[in-house]
Amino acid sequence: MRMDILIRKSGAIGHITLNRPNALNSLTYDMISAIEKALDSWFLDKEISLIAIDSVGEKAFCAGGDIQDLYHTGIKKNYSFGKKFWKDEYRLNKKIKNYPKPFISFIKGFAMGGGVGVSCHCSHRIVGETAKIAMPECGIGLIPDVGGSFILSRAGNGIGTFLGISGERMGPSDSIFSGFADFFIPEKKWPQLLNNLIENGDADVVKTFSQTNGPSKIENHLPEIEEFFSNVNHIQFEKRLNKSPNFKYLKEVISGNSPLSMASEIKIMEMPEVAESIENALEIEYRFTSRAMEFGDFLEGVRALVIDKDRNPKWKHRALENVSFEEVDFILNKI
Repeated sequence: MRMDILIRKSGAIGHITLNRPNALNSLTYDMISAIEKALDSWFLDKEISLIAIDSVGEKAFCAGGDIQDLYHTGIKKNYSFGKKFWKDEYRLNKKIKNYPKPFISFIKGFAMGGGVGVSCHCSHRIVGETAKIAMPECGIGLIPDVGGSFILSRAGNGIGTFLGISGERMGPSDSIFSGFADFFIPEKKWPQLLNNLIENGDADVVKTFSQTNGPSKIENHLPEIEEFFSNVNHIQFEKRLNKSPNFKYLKEVISGNSPLSMASEIKIMEMPEVAESIENALEIEYRFTSRAMEFGDFLEGVRALVIDKDRNPKWKHRALENVSFEEVDFILNKI
């Protein structure tokens, strides 16, 4: 029996629980495969009316993918495992988005990277009061992926670029406003809601539990975000940042990010096809991630933040303005 993920039928629901709390429920390749296998088996199961995914532990729903295996294969110049990992993970993300039965996610604590991929494409996305959703991949030499660019690009008004570059952590209200969640339900209400779903199998009951939460900080600062982050290329970005009274704080935030990743993310947010479908978004994300080990900053980012933990990555470029448009075009070129 698998212990890092619990998969079972509970009454009318197919129930998935991430169970690696000591690793912040980070997703391994085997966990991704197990989720997909379960979804395939429940697809035609008439006893299953809906799917629910939640997690064990208080700190994190899922802090992302378990990237150590990717690193250890990549430094040996074995890039095939990474390509397979991302391709299979993205297939799961697409399957969740297009799943024909109601799919309910219960998000508490951190949901980042791969955690966004298995929760924020669900049909009914619930956040509790401790939820902190973020896409901080530029800090490890990647870009917001797992279909995250689809959500970011649809937020509009420069929000996607802001969140993708900054890795800003969104609480419940910001998550809902930015399109990463649908309902705020206090976490103490979740057991009652889950029991109702198990007994009745009716996803519409989620709406009856939903409550209003406080104001969205992103919404309150929307004019400034739109003015600064809309229609900007990466060469201009840091110069504009130095002149901005509202976003000077970001200079320190982005100083730890990969310039190549940020430049690529800015470009992706300018591509209209990304917002058209999750399929488009995932295909464009894969262009980057499949090249990230060999031509990007991914291995150095993981080394600095996860392996050696010196938090002093030596990126390929010193600053955003040192990244050429040709380099961005190359890493985002069609495969």
